[in-house]
Amino acid sequence: MVRLRRWCSAGMFAVLVGCGPRENAGTLVNMYDNQFSGSVSRIPVGTRVTFLNQGRSVHNATASDGNWKTGDVAGRSGGEGRGGDVVFDRPGVYQYYCTYHGTKEGNGMAGVVVVGDVPFSPSAKGAILPVDIPTGKVLKVPAEYPTIQAAVDAASPGDLVFVGRGIYREEVSVTTPSIVIRGEDRNETIVDGEFVRGNGFSIVADAVAVENLTARHAVLNGFFWTGVTGFRGSFLTATNNGDYGLYAFGSKDGLFEDSYASGSPDSGFYIGQCYPCNTVIRNVIAEHNALGYSGTNAGGGLYVVSSIWRHNRAGLVPASLDIELEPPQREAVFAANLVMSNNNAAAPAITINSVVLGNGILLAGSIHDTVERNVVLDHTSHGIAAVPFQDRNFYPAAGNLIRNNVVLGSGRADLANSGPGGTGNCFAGNEYRSSVPFGLEVFRACTGFRMPWWSDWIPLASILVRAAMVPDSFPDWRTQPVPGPQPPMPNPATAPVRLARHVFDSLHFDLAAAALPAGTDSILAAWRLGGPGVSRGGFVSRLGANLSFLALPIVLLWWLFRFVRGRRVPTPSRWGWLRVFAAGLGILLVTLVASAWYYGRM
Repeated sequence: MVRLRRWCSAGMFAVLVGCGPRENAGTLVNMYDNQFSGSVSRIPVGTRVTFLNQGRSVHNATASDGNWKTGDVAGRSGGEGRGGDVVFDRPGVYQYYCTYHGTKEGNGMAGVVVVGDVPFSPSAKGAILPVDIPTGKVLKVPAEYPTIQAAVDAASPGDLVFVGRGIYREEVSVTTPSIVIRGEDRNETIVDGEFVRGNGFSIVADAVAVENLTARHAVLNGFFWTGVTGFRGSFLTATNNGDYGLYAFGSKDGLFEDSYASGSPDSGFYIGQCYPCNTVIRNVIAEHNALGYSGTNAGGGLYVVSSIWRHNRAGLVPASLDIELEPPQREAVFAANLVMSNNNAAAPAITINSVVLGNGILLAGSIHDTVERNVVLDHTSHGIAAVPFQDRNFYPAAGNLIRNNVVLGSGRADLANSGPGGTGNCFAGNEYRSSVPFGLEVFRACTGFRMPWWSDWIPLASILVRAAMVPDSFPDWRTQPVPGPQPPMPNPATAPVRLARHVFDSLHFDLAAAALPAGTDSILAAWRLGGPGVSRGGFVSRLGANLSFLALPIVLLWWLFRFVRGRRVPTPSRWGWLRVFAAGLGILLVTLVASAWYYGRM
């Protein structure tokens, strides 16, 4: 039963689950020890909220007014338990809590769901409007305020909170807009969750910037912005946090830059549930995470550029999912990145993202994304792959533009176009050694005729195999490698205050100017001379990767050859054509299952 549930939860094989009509999208709230993943969830009327237990303890979600309860869900090491769905069909503010770890008054493990366009402020300060001009006032920690939280609570819009060196054992909740929180030393100004507190920083106010410090050992996220307009994270380090490193959910007009994330069982950097996002991620590094970047239902003015994604389980994984709003994921740009060696099975994970191990850039149900000028090296599965995704609804990967990338050293194929539904994806100008199906830049070119059926089903099938083999536990995020010192912000004591207002417009972002990370040219030169993973793309591997795709045409050609060899082309009987079809289908299924099993176990 457990294995069957995993097969269905992966849900990526449309033949098994069908392509029914679209349902209303939903959102997801994780239950951890002992916090909910989002203290405030904002959803439209009629949205389904799914509660999952990602912790080790028993949790539930219970309405403060007693009108609903999900039921108790036992935790288990490294796993997740389904706690039930709740559909909110009326506008309002709904408070809830865990009866084991919170109170109906909102203390402890508690959260709020805001349904529809109704007024709600997390605190009295939440109603204050953001400002555009800094005040010049500096609140110093610990010289004037003993904790970061005390200084943040005392700040007014436009102020700078300057945090001295030290380890601050607290969770910082920010409800005042237009403030900047800056550390004196990126590597020595540290907010430590001690593996018991939820977030390093939880920000629910507009236009808040955080700079030049480290957040580590939080049960949930290092830096978390939710439901805001205007955000910025610069020169930040997030290590060994229990969910995400830098996380912006339901937020827009933002920037993550010059930052580092590692040791996250979900992703190092995450942008979710926004369209248009009007957000840029640039000059960041993600390693030793389940995913380097994840972007569920995020797109429109979204650019992920000039960054390094290495030694994660998978590199860049934008995805369409019904557990968040605004599906499908669409119109994002991934350019000038170094994506390398994302095969790290020792990295932490959760069930849903553990199945994509060994992929560099995976467009999971993505629509009209652009992937260009990236260098993608050394992946056991695929370098760049467009793959459909099945959640409650089926999302094909369609209309994506994959061009001018260098993709080498992939175990199965450097480029992959996966069906069903992989229409409109085009490939042009890439340097690569293998593709599935073969000839992608000929039959799926970006100009001229494109064969609509030119797509391969093995990525779907191999992911399904992996879903059936998901272990009960994963490597512990608490014990992932600790990074060395990261480059600090220049002159933090005297640098001007930059409020996170009109962030995207003020960047004057120029995609053409996005450059590959420093050192990429030398790495690529070594790979062209024969890097350690280049041998994966040999002739046998290419033939095997395309075997299932070629099986049916080969059988049909063989049958035609029999006719021609007999110097006649008889009209087969109905049963003759059925034998041809049955033979081709049988070979197709055998090669499909064998290939899926082989690549799924890699």
